[in-house]
Order: sequence, then C-alpha cells, then structure tokens
Amino acid sequence: MSSLEKNIITVKDLLLTDNLQRPKYQRPYKWSTKNVNQLIDDIILNQKKSAYRLGTLVIHRENKDTGNVLNIVDGQQRSITLTLIAYAIIKNKSNILQKINPKVKQINYTTKLLNLSFTNDISKFNIQNNYNEIERRIREFDEHSIYFFFYKCEIVQVVLSDISEAFQFFDSQNSRGKDLEPHDLLKAFHLREMAHLSTDDQLKSVSTWETMETQELANLFSLYLYRIRNWSKGHSARYFTKEEVDIFKGISPDSEENYPFSQLFRIGHFYTEHYNNEFHRNIDNKQLQYPFQIDQVIINGKRFFEMISYYKTMIDNINTNELPKIAKEFSKPNIDINTLSQEILSVLSNYEGRNRTGDKYVKVLFDCCLIYYLDKFGTKYILKAIEKIFIWVYTLRLQMQAVQVASIDNYALGKNEVNKEIFKIIREAIHPNDILNIKLDNLNTNNSTKTDSILALFKKMNYYDGK
Repeated sequence: MSSLEKNIITVKDLLLTDNLQRPKYQRPYKWSTKNVNQLIDDIILNQKKSAYRLGTLVIHRENKDTGNVLNIVDGQQRSITLTLIAYAIIKNKSNILQKINPKVKQINYTTKLLNLSFTNDISKFNIQNNYNEIERRIREFDEHSIYFFFYKCEIVQVVLSDISEAFQFFDSQNSRGKDLEPHDLLKAFHLREMAHLSTDDQLKSVSTWETMETQELANLFSLYLYRIRNWSKGHSARYFTKEEVDIFKGISPDSEENYPFSQLFRIGHFYTEHYNNEFHRNIDNKQLQYPFQIDQVIINGKRFFEMISYYKTMIDNINTNELPKIAKEFSKPNIDINTLSQEILSVLSNYEGRNRTGDKYVKVLFDCCLIYYLDKFGTKYILKAIEKIFIWVYTLRLQMQAVQVASIDNYALGKNEVNKEIFKIIREAIHPNDILNIKLDNLNTNNSTKTDSILALFKKMNYYDGK
C-alpha cells in the first residue's frame, strides 16, 4: 500500500503549488460557460460562510530526477477553471488584491497550469471561451469575495504515490466511472439549501425521498415532472440528464434577494410554515399543505422535497387507474365513474399492444397530460377531461406505425398535423372548459397494429371517419 496524504487546501494553496502538472493522459478541458457560471455563482452565493468546499483533487506524486511532480488524476477541469478565475482577478483587480495582502507583488498567485500548452483544439477553444466569460463576471467580485475565493474556498487534496491506487481512488470517488444520477445532484443541492434547519427537520423533509428506489426517483423526474414542466413551456423534453437539473432549482425563501416575482411564493411559503408551527396545531393536528403547481417556480430546500412527495402520491394513484383514489387525494370523495371513462382506462390497461416500447411512450404522454390537468383543476370535470385527453393522445398512436421518444416530444409541442399544444393550453387555462372545448379533428386512417380496442373506442366516440 502506497502512502496517502489527505489535506484541506485553499485556492491560494492550490495556485502556489508550483510542481503541479497536467499529465498527457488527461482528457481535454471540456467545461462549458454554464459550468463556469455555476462555479462563480456558488462562490458568490456562499461567501458569507466561514469556508466553502469546492470538491476533491486527486494527485499522483511521481518521483523524477528533477524532483517530485504532482500529476492531477482527478480535478483537472475545476483546477484549470480556478486558475483562469485567479488570473482574471490578478489582471483586473490587482489593486484590491494588494489591499488584501500587501505582499501580493512578491507572490505569484498563478499556478504552473496557466503556463501549460494545450494542443487539443477542444481545450484551447474552451479555455479561451471560458476566460472571456470569467472576465465578464469578474466585475461582480469585491474585496470580500476576492478574499473568500483565495483564502476560504477549499479543496480536499488527496496525494498518492502509486499511480494504480490513484486511479482506483478516482474510480471510487466517481462511483467507478458512473456519473451521479440527476436526482442525486438535486438532492445534494436542496440539502445544502436546508443547512440552517435542524438535523431532525432535515431528516423529516427527506423521509419520503429516502424510501424511494433509485429507479423510482429516476422515473418520477424523467418520465413525468421534467416532461410536464418543459412541455408546458414549449420546450423539448426527451431525456432528463444532469445537464437539465437546473429546471428543478429556484428561489430560496431565506435569501436576501427578494425579487418582485418571488413575493407570491415567499408569502405562500412563510404562511404555510407559520400555520403548521402555530400552537393550535398541537390541539387540532391539522397541517396545511403548500399549494404546489407542477409548472411553478421551484422553492429550494424543504419545499422541494415536499413537492416530490406530493407528486409521487398523485402519480402512484394515476398509475393504479383508480380515479376514486385520485379524487380522494383532492378531497373530492364519492366521485362516480361513468361507463365511457372507465372503459377508456380499462382499454389502456388491457389492449394487445400496450407493452410495446412505443405504446409505453404514448401511455406516459397520456399520464403526463392527465397529471397536468389534475394539478391545475383537480377533479372538476375530470371524466370529460379523460375522454378529451384520450382522443388527443391516442390519435398519435393510431396515426403512426412506430412511436419513438421523438414522436411524443414533437406531438406534445404541437409539431405535427394535429397541431394542438395541449400542455401549453392547460398552462394558460383559467377554467376546465378552456381544455374541454378544444376541437379535435376526426381520425380517417389507422396505421397501427394491435390497437383494435382503441380504434373501437374512437368509433364509439365518433372520432373516426375511416373504413
């Protein structure tokens, strides 16, 4: 076993490590301006903390004739970006640096990484592009944030003398080469937003989340929440990856940034919080649920986890096809199911081709549309809504021989001959009739197979003109 050193170093320490090297086996520098802006935002937003941890730097110490060389095994992208930020500060804010440290003229704040030559065109392009963005952002740095960047932003530095063990450590740090799931990144982000809460309150907030399997969480986000949020805004929503996690980040109620648009959400948040913590709740045991809307601005932290629990329950109920149970969730007990609506749900659960990949895509589209309607109007006219949604969604199934993810994505966005942007219509609707009165054209061709019972329903509902 080789020696292992683990230290907490500051950005200044990193920059002053003059024997740090970028080995030839490293991949190109691929950080985008989005990555850079997220890093700068994190630094600025956390500058009131006593310290802020930026990540891990894994290093292989190699003994050469000229002395020890520290090769970066993991952490190259962040290290180069921190170097670019430091260089921009030195170039544009040297007067502030001298106030912070009068000896700054005797200290070279830039690391050897800045002097390395990059032959890869991707690296060269990204370095130049990102530095231009950093120079635009650096004007936001004042004396306090510059001091925080150099002296309070920290990195966990792990140094190993054996190259194989260094790579093994890198693998274990990165789940053996597998990226974190998008929902894992969201969990980490929203837990940080709850740092001011007690441990008990944090555990209570994430209790439902912790009971869910990884695949269940992945499906909740990728199949439903991500698609509904994007489709309602007219954006494509084919695959949910870590590049799209920002769609589930929003406003922090305790933030000093109090923009006019956030007032409504802050009022709702603090009123709900006050009501549930009121002394009389010890007597009546009533709890007020925050009035979530699936397309609303996300409230970071506690409310985010509550929102996930809320929509998990709704989606579980829809997937069971038990409308009475759905109605109960919306405090509308004793709702009756008419014959046609029940028949639609029964057909969707039993028709011959239901288990094909394309048919599963179409069923998700149906569920997303139904979820969005329920989220907006509850069970008001839900039976008529089921009929309307069924005709709109399954027109796509009957029109096409094969359905792909791109098919339902384009359809949801109105990019076909049917051209009804139902999700956008629901988003803008102020009454159920805005959806129920949409005129849908009759279908005149059937290009699908194993969908006879669906076609029979179209005929029964007078939406089919074909032979």
